[in-house]
Amino acid sequence: MNIPYEEFCFRVAAVEARIEAAARAAGRDPREVRLLPVTKTHPALAAVFAARRGLGAVGENRVQEGAAKRPETAALLAGETAPAPRWELIGHLQSNKVRLAAETFDRIQSVDTEKLVRHLDRAAGELGRPLSVLLQVNAGRDPAKFGCELEDAPRLLEAALAAPHLRVEGFMTIAPLGANEAGTAEHARRTFSALRGLRDELAGRFGVALPELSMGMSGDLELAVAAGSTCVRVGTALYGTR
Repeated sequence: MNIPYEEFCFRVAAVEARIEAAARAAGRDPREVRLLPVTKTHPALAAVFAARRGLGAVGENRVQEGAAKRPETAALLAGETAPAPRWELIGHLQSNKVRLAAETFDRIQSVDTEKLVRHLDRAAGELGRPLSVLLQVNAGRDPAKFGCELEDAPRLLEAALAAPHLRVEGFMTIAPLGANEAGTAEHARRTFSALRGLRDELAGRFGVALPELSMGMSGDLELAVAAGSTCVRVGTALYGTR
């Protein structure tokens, strides 16, 4: 990352303007959509910039990278008025990294199997605190993406709701790359709409609030916001290419 803080703030304002325009076009309140800066492969200073700008949380793809970067970020922010950001895991979680993930992250967006539910619940119980999670669904049926299948989501949700140390807050999905390419935008739109429909159906069926829909990245956030996203995960548009 070789941009100064002023340039980062300029980029945040540009992304926020995109979010606001997309929300208003969809008849939504822009305040319903949260911008989550993705600091993957960038130094701890990237998270510091997000905290200084008041964004509140950052997303990381790899458990060990987040575990190393979180204390570095706290040290860099020592003495500043900006509070340390919350940390969210948005990348695939392997079973052998569950304990470290539960220790490091405030929320895990990539829970996609009942096995992970059991491991995370046990780790959170041993740590003595509840752990917020999102269930990752492969709503676009993309063989290159992680996430449970749409038809398996009810069973996964049931397992997660029964886990006493997990707090299920909603769902996450990743659309196909290249949302501006011919045909891909429509696939992304269907992916986001499928997750929104699934969330609405399961919230009614289970009688629970599932407010969070983590959908959309730098290239497709407008489509995601139009479909009901409450959290867009943006890295490249804020920090540049990795």
